[in-house]
Amino acid sequence: MKKLVIATNNVGKAREFEKLFGAHGIEILTLADFPEIGDIEETGTTFAENAALKAETVAERIGQVVIGDDSGLIVDALDGAPGVYSARYAGNQHNDADNNEKLLRELTGVPNDARQAKFHCTLAIAFPGEATEFFTGECAGQILTAAQGENGFGYDPLFYLPEFDKSMAEISPEQKNKMSHRAKALEKVAKNIDQLLEKIV
Repeated sequence: MKKLVIATNNVGKAREFEKLFGAHGIEILTLADFPEIGDIEETGTTFAENAALKAETVAERIGQVVIGDDSGLIVDALDGAPGVYSARYAGNQHNDADNNEKLLRELTGVPNDARQAKFHCTLAIAFPGEATEFFTGECAGQILTAAQGENGFGYDPLFYLPEFDKSMAEISPEQKNKMSHRAKALEKVAKNIDQLLEKIV
């Protein structure tokens, strides 16, 4: 079975990649399968820079095709924050509950019609010895005043989807895998899947 490495330790993200690549007989590996690599410091100032940094660093170490994902929440009323700092918005411990609490605090007093936001995802696919390719996706919504739902991870319980009249944490994983920011980026990857599969060992 061919293997594809995703440069993440996030189990939730890995599951979303498995939905696409599992159908093509590809086994998904994560950084948990390469403990010797350790943490990769995200020093970029854009989603693309961080995604490439993760993908290229791991690809260089293991000599295989690697996908790096950098995604985050962009809130209009906060001038685009938390943005690339979404995972560590409340500190480097990457704590979802603390991040959500800080987001609600920062939006105290902001009315519902001014709480627009979007999730953004950039995927960087690093090929050893070749140029890195990028795919992006976005999902629009707004920030709730209190968490709703138990599914998903990160900011999903606070991210309201008008088309469902639910938070992203209230829709099913199947629904999320069709319309999330990462799903939209993966749709673009899927259109180039044949070329990608040729390079996976």
